[in-house]
Amino acid sequence: MFQAIKSKKIEAIIDEIIDQYMYARDLHRPWIIGFSGGKDSTVLLTLVWIALRRIRENHEAPFQLKRPVYVVCNDTMVENPIIANYVEGVLAQITESARDQNLPIIVKKTTPKLDETFWINVIGKGYPVPNNSFRWCTDKLKIRPTGNFLLEQIDEKGEAIVLLGSRYDESQTRERSIRKHEVTGSRLSKHQTTGNTYVYAPIKELMLEEVWYIINVVPSPWGFDNSILFKIYADASADDYECPTVVTNKEHTSCGQSRFGCWTCTVVKSDKSMSALVNNGQQWMQPLMDFRNRMVEGRNISENRLDTRRNGQGAVREDGTFFGNYTPLYRYQMLRDLLTIQKSMQKERPYLVLINNQELIAIQVTWTREGIFEYNVGNLYREIYNKEIETNTIHALDATERRIVKEVCGDEPEYYGLIDNLITLQKTKSLLISKYGLHNDVENRIETFVKEMEL
Repeated sequence: MFQAIKSKKIEAIIDEIIDQYMYARDLHRPWIIGFSGGKDSTVLLTLVWIALRRIRENHEAPFQLKRPVYVVCNDTMVENPIIANYVEGVLAQITESARDQNLPIIVKKTTPKLDETFWINVIGKGYPVPNNSFRWCTDKLKIRPTGNFLLEQIDEKGEAIVLLGSRYDESQTRERSIRKHEVTGSRLSKHQTTGNTYVYAPIKELMLEEVWYIINVVPSPWGFDNSILFKIYADASADDYECPTVVTNKEHTSCGQSRFGCWTCTVVKSDKSMSALVNNGQQWMQPLMDFRNRMVEGRNISENRLDTRRNGQGAVREDGTFFGNYTPLYRYQMLRDLLTIQKSMQKERPYLVLINNQELIAIQVTWTREGIFEYNVGNLYREIYNKEIETNTIHALDATERRIVKEVCGDEPEYYGLIDNLITLQKTKSLLISKYGLHNDVENRIETFVKEMEL
């Protein structure tokens, strides 16, 4: 039994959650909690968890906890490594404790589709890294993965309720957004974009001090150590920011309000949370911050960009500079830089992965489909790691086959390159998520070859 919290406001929120959960007409609609592992989503889940326990302990049978509560955590695959590691531990503990306490809490982890990850878009397809005017990352890395899970629940149950950890106190913009979609006299509001979906924001009136009070005073109902989260925020607080908090003991003299996101984020001018982490003892993250800064600096350099976009439209400014996709050379250089950093960091953190093998394979496939044959991911990986990677499975010919084809081509070695390229294109079929357009790719390669021969 959870003891009463010494705050009438917080206790009132828990009572409201209990009432909303037990509302008979809503029992078929699952609750979906967006869980980032940050302070607000942690507090939201804490209060929901306490509410579920109190329902079980204070209500006589036959009432049962029938409504499933999904804890949905979206992994962009480029999360801040410290937060990513923390969240992994939290999710494992939530799963175990929910099972032990027989609560209908189910953890679901979502990730972007392989062809929509950050590195596939930037290094594979050559998308310029995001900025405020071209912020493609939010949709591809966050909205779509979670949205797909939400649609699955709607298809199965007909409706769903999304619980948000949004608060008026976060910012004026956030308050306006919350109030805009509120329905007078109702706790639920319609979802902005998804039909048959409702939004419930139980902690919207909590102040920052109250959020930290819950984290510091209320024991984690799933048995995790909240002081770890407090320490992460404290370390990530920018030097010029003083965070108000309720002091409950001498260790709680300060905290942070930093927002954690992707370590690759180029939308913000500078990543203050990562800088603060580095300055507060996490110096091993310095190479990540430097790499992120290099991506910002290289984004608008004309030499790094093509004169066309992916759709073929021209991308040349009036002054003659280019603003199309990244050039193959720049993508290759970026991948070399990334893999070099990853190998160096894995010496002390062997389980740290900045880019996974599936992404490396998909990058090679993407390059091949675009006719970029001069750069090979497998060769680069072998150069840096001194070992093979599965990307070599899409290499057109093995050593013996290459020797035979070269002999057949005889005095016309240019045909060997064409044959190798065409076979490589064909072999990518088994690795492609979408095989659409392969026929055109082959035709385009042959047309390019013919034009080169005519010159």
